[in-house]
Amino acid sequence: MPTYEYRCTQCQHQFEVFQSIRDEPVRTCPRCGGQVRRLIGGGNGLIFKGSGFYITDYRNKGRSGAKDDSGKGGGSSSSNESSD
Repeated sequence: MPTYEYRCTQCQHQFEVFQSIRDEPVRTCPRCGGQVRRLIGGGNGLIFKGSGFYITDYRNKGRSGAKDDSGKGGGSSSSNESSD
């Protein structure tokens, strides 16, 4: 659901509302009760939250296979066995 920005025409209070596209627009200011207008925003684009963005989800999968292959050939199999 998108976040809409509004500004009061009386007190100039600016606020955001997280609402569905199907919801009616906000008509009154929560601070003074005056009339509000919805602002045109550029949008937030993509927001990446949490752990695991790119480096751990994509990059390491391709590289971990290469590391495992080089680790097996490098004689480090004994260290892999001891860590199990």
